[in-house]
Amino acid sequence: MEGIGDTKREALFNYEENENTRYSQAAHVTKVGMVVNVLLTSFKFVAGIVGNSSAMVADAAHSLSDFMTDIAVIAGLRISKKPRDKTHNYGHGKIETLAAAFIGLVLAAVAFGIFWGGLQKVLAFSRGEALPAPSSIALIAAILSIVSKEWLYRYTMIYAGKLKSDAVTANAWHHRSDAFSSIGTMIGIGGAILLGGKWVVLDPIAAVILSFFIFKVAFDISYKNLNELVEASLDSETYRNIERVLITTEGVLGFHELKTRKIGNAMAADVHIEVNRDLNIVDAHEISTQIENRLKEICGSNGHFSIHVEPCSDSKYYNKNSRGK
Repeated sequence: MEGIGDTKREALFNYEENENTRYSQAAHVTKVGMVVNVLLTSFKFVAGIVGNSSAMVADAAHSLSDFMTDIAVIAGLRISKKPRDKTHNYGHGKIETLAAAFIGLVLAAVAFGIFWGGLQKVLAFSRGEALPAPSSIALIAAILSIVSKEWLYRYTMIYAGKLKSDAVTANAWHHRSDAFSSIGTMIGIGGAILLGGKWVVLDPIAAVILSFFIFKVAFDISYKNLNELVEASLDSETYRNIERVLITTEGVLGFHELKTRKIGNAMAADVHIEVNRDLNIVDAHEISTQIENRLKEICGSNGHFSIHVEPCSDSKYYNKNSRGK
């Protein structure tokens, strides 16, 4: 019994160590983003106000939302790294999913605000109201935003891939959506400055157009993570890989009740397998352990797998009619 206890304590220690390392790396890359967002947001607000550019003010609001979601990501990852306890038997991974979903919803709100503000100015122009022409400082701010946010996207995605974190990935796309919005802002401001006159309306038109791009990113992020929060199954490719493991494991005569889901950055699967009814409990358990080890190879060592073993007396019938149900 002492050996089993030592093994459990060692596994818990390794889990905590891995999660602490993962959190430290995710927090580092997110804090870098926070610093860039604070500096960039301040400059863009000043440039938008001084430069008479509604598109740049909207762009600055988008960068401000980046700063808010940076905080949400750090808070979510800090909580999600906690090991499982008596009240959270599967750990706290859902907090990370919740943080990613929050980012998507904030993005959607930002997109609507940009759309509405730009539309109001376009309608005002159509009624004959004069719009102030933007100045070159707003154009400089847009170019600076494109370069810095695209770099921040690439930098964050490198860590997102290593950490397999939906929250960090969502935050990376938030950075890129800011870069995209700044491209639209640059075109609108540049056109308004170069062409002048009635073409000043290009500035708010650019704000309206970029709001649709931002909303698309917001929808993709929110849909994926809200799906996980309501216990959606794993993607079809992973599901088929799990089925392949079950089918090809020696001693498994069939399986049914395969259920999958995601818990933060961890994958989970529950399944009932059928084995020869004449096997002793040790051999049946060995088959179950083999399946679990193979599943960890494709789903990650932090996965949650529950394998229920059932006896099967007629393997030919079961293989033909029940496999995968």
